[in-house]
Amino acid sequence: MRRMAGSVYLPPNLPLRLPLRGLPRLLRAGLLAVVLAAGAAVAAASRLQIVPDGDPDLALGVAAYEARDTSAALDHFRKAAARNQRTAQFNLAVLLLFGDGAPADPPTGLQWLRRSADNGMPRAQHALGLLYDRGEFVPRSVTEATYWYRKAAEQGWRDAQLNLATQYFLGRGAPRDYGAAARWYEKAAEQGDAGAAYILASLHEHGHGVQRSLLQAFYWYSQAASRGDPTAAIKARAVADQMRPAQ
Repeated sequence: MRRMAGSVYLPPNLPLRLPLRGLPRLLRAGLLAVVLAAGAAVAAASRLQIVPDGDPDLALGVAAYEARDTSAALDHFRKAAARNQRTAQFNLAVLLLFGDGAPADPPTGLQWLRRSADNGMPRAQHALGLLYDRGEFVPRSVTEATYWYRKAAEQGWRDAQLNLATQYFLGRGAPRDYGAAARWYEKAAEQGDAGAAYILASLHEHGHGVQRSLLQAFYWYSQAASRGDPTAAIKARAVADQMRPAQ
């Protein structure tokens, strides 16, 4: 696992339920490649790191952590966590899970991460989903991963929305359901995720999980292109050509 100071990177109409093999072969291969690339991007970007908050002990803990006084940071985080402050619980979990400047204590760290997630912190819920997806510190369970992705996704956590959509798209930890996948990809795309926008555009282009709409496909390819996806720009032009009346 790649580590950096202060952070730890952790490798997400009529609804249709179609087997993946029911898609045209080129579409299937293309979408799978995009889905996997989107998941890799979330894995690279999703990280457990210390988070600030307004609680006095939490603020002192963050300041101590930034000054590399991990002992004082732990002390302040523990005080706030004992008061059921969910961000402090999350920060304490970060330090204990990965031994960032302190001896690692994964079992205790996992307990604090779960308490933060149970207290409704979407960042903690998504992080717990990632751990279950990877089988890190917990037995691997894609069903549990999906459960925690949903918790965070329903609170608007973008990476969790992307991961939950992918669970439905692949039928991993949830029934394969392209309609549900499209709905969650749209929520992530609306928050600026280029990979989600591209996948959503493709679903609209081919009418899988959503009513076929070249206009919607063009819109979402254009959104993905505006966020730096060069392939999406090519697809947007191709769809625009399909919408032009024949001469």
